[in-house]
Amino acid sequence: MRLSDIMSHAGLAGYAEIAMILFFGVFVAILFRVFARTRDGELDRVSRLPLDDGDLEDRGRVRP
Repeated sequence: MRLSDIMSHAGLAGYAEIAMILFFGVFVAILFRVFARTRDGELDRVSRLPLDDGDLEDRGRVRP
């Protein structure tokens, strides 16, 4: 008996379908999180981080 015969009769095709459904669910959840309107303020703040001069004392926070 060859390994390919054993693998073809093992019934592993269901695992591929389950993995695809899980992947699609996670992908849709990420899309909802990225495009949610409630995150506009957070996305604006994060988009300005590369231009920030690093002075956190002006905003009441001190660097650790």
